[in-house]
Amino acid sequence: MSDPTARPEQAFVLELQDVAKSFGAVAALRSGTLRVAPGSIHALVGENGAGKSTLVKIVAGVHRRDAGVFEFQGKAVDFSSTAESKSAGVAVIYQEPTLFPDLSVAENIFMGRQPLGAARRIDRARMYAESEALFERLGVVLDPRRPARGLSIADQQIIEIAKAISLDAALLIMDEPTAALSGVEVDRLFAVARSLRDEGRGLVFISHRFEEVFDLCDTVTVMRDGSYVSTQQIAETSVDKLVAEMVGREVTELFPKTPAEIGEVVLDVADLNTAGVFHDVSFQVRAGEIVGLAGLVGAGRSEIARAVFGVDSYDSGTVTMNGHRIAPRNPRAAIRAGIAFVPEDRRKQGLVTEASVARNIAAVIRRGLTTAGLLTTRAENRAAGPWAAKLEVKTSALDMHAATMSGGNQQKVVIAKWLATDPKLLIIDEPTRGIDVGTKSEVHRLLSDLAGQGLAILMISSELPEVLGMADRVLVVHEGRITAELDRAEANPENIMRAATNADPAHQAAVQSDEEVPA
Repeated sequence: MSDPTARPEQAFVLELQDVAKSFGAVAALRSGTLRVAPGSIHALVGENGAGKSTLVKIVAGVHRRDAGVFEFQGKAVDFSSTAESKSAGVAVIYQEPTLFPDLSVAENIFMGRQPLGAARRIDRARMYAESEALFERLGVVLDPRRPARGLSIADQQIIEIAKAISLDAALLIMDEPTAALSGVEVDRLFAVARSLRDEGRGLVFISHRFEEVFDLCDTVTVMRDGSYVSTQQIAETSVDKLVAEMVGREVTELFPKTPAEIGEVVLDVADLNTAGVFHDVSFQVRAGEIVGLAGLVGAGRSEIARAVFGVDSYDSGTVTMNGHRIAPRNPRAAIRAGIAFVPEDRRKQGLVTEASVARNIAAVIRRGLTTAGLLTTRAENRAAGPWAAKLEVKTSALDMHAATMSGGNQQKVVIAKWLATDPKLLIIDEPTRGIDVGTKSEVHRLLSDLAGQGLAILMISSELPEVLGMADRVLVVHEGRITAELDRAEANPENIMRAATNADPAHQAAVQSDEEVPA
């Protein structure tokens, strides 16, 4: 473990020491310390609400610090805007970049500083050539002439990185860059990151995925509750040590699944079809049972859940709750029947981020809280308070805006909103995406407790350990079809991935045998 007060001979590209930032009475950052050396990839980890985002926003010029030391490339700085931060050599690559969709890739890279030719007209040939040179330098193939609209998140991030290189950025901050990427896209991004490190740039990598931190990074800094905890070399630490420092305790059980009594069938889905999306989908979920819906991204898992809840329509088939058929494309009917739905994208589909915690929790049951047609803040608080307390939502007041909360607390608010409807079935899509390990354990414990109380749960997850750790039964989806139904005892990574790719074991063995024979 390195000493944050020690000053090595090597200069730092970024140095923050005891940086503080408050918003009114809320201290978002108490003592932020981060030192990034040139030619290194430095991980920044911590629970949601640990202060990582506030620290990054200070470096990016979004916020100005209240106290502490802030030096960039050996000089004391205090960026008052994002433009000032960028011009100094800082680039931030976010999980979901914001490009101009109707402009070309090259125009997005050189926005506001396009190369000019005769009569001060934009020299497009030079702009395209310079863009191609940037992509070649990064080892990727992208057409600089194509519009940005329709590009994958991975390609959008590469464009942001190319922009940073064209500005000769000395520091790149990558904030949860892999959350929406496939394995191949992650590998490409990591190759680019390593090439930037080898050029002598400093990189900060923020992620909740420890396997990525240990694969990519040289050094790791841990934050907790707005304060610096430690800085360590990756080679000298472990996942268990980092987790204990992040949460201030040992998370001994990430998947606290306890046996529950399995009751009668609550949800019965029969022969559900939507052309080009999913086909012949039939399954049941019983009281007290957690059924995991697994499969590769794009297999149709979320689409099946949305159809069951009535957000999306379906061409044929039936959805039955406790023996009563639910009309298709009718979420109100689904709610009345006892279905609750926590969507994958909590910020866009599950929350009104500019509304209070109380208003969000009370949103679905609002009609039952009115008096003479009027809804008061007191009534919302009275209804929301017990649920916020039960789910241990960390907020100073129920009137706090959801937008100001950490991802883990936002997820708890969405779950609280639906539990307030007293459901019989909870459909939860990616329950722990983008939240830290401590909050993951809390959400898993909550799901286990709810199942123990007789709630039927349909859980969609892309994280195989989560499916294996929490589900009583696993349904595997491949190209819109359920290709396997596995009970807890027979569910393992090999069986699930075989069904998720619809690979025949005999065929796989033959392929493997062929690969082992020299040509």
